[in-house]
Amino acid sequence: MIDFPIVDTHLHLWNPKVLRYPWLDTIPRLNKPYLLADYNQACGPVRVDKMIFVQCECKPSQYRQEAQWVLSLAQDDLRLQGVVPWAPLEKGAAVRAELEGLARHKLVKGIRRIIQFESEGNFCLRPDFIRGVQLLEDFDLHFEICIKGDEQFRSTLELVRRCPHVRFMLDHIGKPFIGQGLMEPWKTYLRELSARPNTWCKISGLVTEADWRKWTRRQIKPYIDWVLDCFGWDRVMYGGDWPVAGQATGYPRWVATLEWAVRGASPTQIQKLFRDNAIKFYRL
Repeated sequence: MIDFPIVDTHLHLWNPKVLRYPWLDTIPRLNKPYLLADYNQACGPVRVDKMIFVQCECKPSQYRQEAQWVLSLAQDDLRLQGVVPWAPLEKGAAVRAELEGLARHKLVKGIRRIIQFESEGNFCLRPDFIRGVQLLEDFDLHFEICIKGDEQFRSTLELVRRCPHVRFMLDHIGKPFIGQGLMEPWKTYLRELSARPNTWCKISGLVTEADWRKWTRRQIKPYIDWVLDCFGWDRVMYGGDWPVAGQATGYPRWVATLEWAVRGASPTQIQKLFRDNAIKFYRL
């Protein structure tokens, strides 16, 4: 097990009694409060001393309330050092005031507007959406990419090309089809994305893209290897994706799986993956 405190760059917290999360309606296991006390218990022996909260897709009209709720939690738990809320970037230039409001809080580090849930494959190439993403530069905020499927990845490559001054974080390594054992065209797209110096990759959420009950660490490793081959050791970081990943793994098992997958790496590289890169990227 990792022998130093790690940074978890992908933590979800929610309370359906406080805010509405429509996507939880069909997932009984997740459709209940998941709070910091539950997270602490789930971590077991893993020491986490810094955490990044990532928006949980509450009802869009409640996104400010979600951000405020998490910011209030951070007042009581100093490990919560970064917040990545939702914002309606598809409003284009009209979203500026909303970004200004979010950016007033020093813990707000970036924006995630999930592309995966959009039925339109080219959603992120709408002119107003591109303009909304480009505005993030004005507030020193990055954009977190959450996509699924070939068409969305192709569109995302073009989005990144059109926003050269915005930093991008790819969540869950782009959600390849691990359960089917597919590597292409994900490998090709990931290589192309990594060629742009304003992109980083979060090694998180892999187990939920595999068979939840039957996945093995050997099945996961080739995908981790390719991420490291593309992005190197300076633009990757660990993410727990709790509690979503809990459908497929316990928290300590995921940490141990990633640690096993990078065995042979130097202590400096391990420190970068599980801690240093996150501190640098999220300005903790």
